[in-house]
Amino acid sequence: MAILEMTQRGRVTHLRMNAPERLNALSDEMLAALREELDRIAGDESCRVVTLSGAGKAFCAGHDLRQMTDKRQAEDGGAAAFGALFDRCTEVMARIRTLPQPVIAQVHGIATAAGCQLVATCDMAVAAEGTRFGVNGVNIGLFCSTPMVALSRNAPRKQVFEMLTTGDFIEADRALDLGLVNRVVPAESLAEETAALADQVAAKLGAAVRIGKRAFYDQIQMPVEEAYRFTGEVMVQNMLRADTEEGIAAFLEKRPPDWD
Repeated sequence: MAILEMTQRGRVTHLRMNAPERLNALSDEMLAALREELDRIAGDESCRVVTLSGAGKAFCAGHDLRQMTDKRQAEDGGAAAFGALFDRCTEVMARIRTLPQPVIAQVHGIATAAGCQLVATCDMAVAAEGTRFGVNGVNIGLFCSTPMVALSRNAPRKQVFEMLTTGDFIEADRALDLGLVNRVVPAESLAEETAALADQVAAKLGAAVRIGKRAFYDQIQMPVEEAYRFTGEVMVQNMLRADTEEGIAAFLEKRPPDWD
């Protein structure tokens, strides 16, 4: 049984974390599988959107605490192993952001600690009603410092800090209000609604979406004036593409664009 399952549906690639007995924890094996598959998808021009879900009763419960405990047996108390673990996790999160294709999290059950970080890192997220989100490492004496990087870039800082310091869960509707997820849907419709969003994005010009995703994350770190200069240059390059010319012509002629 693969720890990470991949299925292809048209232009959409679906990844399902498949370790339900561990609530799809980001174990060493899960992180390695995610990194390998994301690297493969990055070079797959037939894929325009990626969706990510978890098997069983939860999306992802964060890092595998049993594995982390085992790492403490090293002579240095686990310092090197912990450092390597958090580096690998950061690399996976960064790969999602640098992936040419948008990534949509399909979230149910719980998304805690690094699992909540994973939701925050994805470009979009659809959550089932009843899903709970938390960065509750503080409850066991481990402040969720790396998860807060993505979370604090999604939601208002005071609300994020409250989550980090109280260890409390928030419900799906609250996550929607804070901007952590895009949509909250009935649990029985989660897969269907996520697929519909993915199909809508996949129907757009893939090259334009790839250009736009990269520019989105590049410009968001820039001062406003620099961001406008940068994105103006991006739009020039986008406009010069033949498939963009076709898209504009199709709009003016009131017909579907011929992009395939």
